[in-house]
Amino acid sequence: MESDMVMHHGGCHCRRVRWRFQAPSSVVAWNCNCSVCSMRGIIQFVVPSEKFELLGDSKECLTTYTFGTHTAKHTFCKFCGITSFYVSRAFPDGISISFRCVDPGTLTLDEIKDFDGRNWESSYEQEFAPRSQGAG
Repeated sequence: MESDMVMHHGGCHCRRVRWRFQAPSSVVAWNCNCSVCSMRGIIQFVVPSEKFELLGDSKECLTTYTFGTHTAKHTFCKFCGITSFYVSRAFPDGISISFRCVDPGTLTLDEIKDFDGRNWESSYEQEFAPRSQGAG
């Protein structure tokens, strides 16, 4: 429901990258063990791209890393190196936000689920494909 939505803010460590997004006050997040997420320690959740907005000159402070299928766009601050958000392979039409980069006070976690990103295709089929086909 739109009335249950809260405006949240966040960004990178040096604060050159700042953003805001609308989401409920509590979310379910994912802990992925793929090579990038596990090294970065990202606990992430996805919001629709139309609910996410980069603020100020943040875009000029970002750079992007891709690998494998190049579907995921791993954006990070080119000054402090923090990945505060990115476009994921599983949800290329949304924005994956690093929970730890959200400013404190407006967002809590309902649950952290594990995603086996090392076996991406089979994990995606098991976790997300049934929902995208209307079964869940």
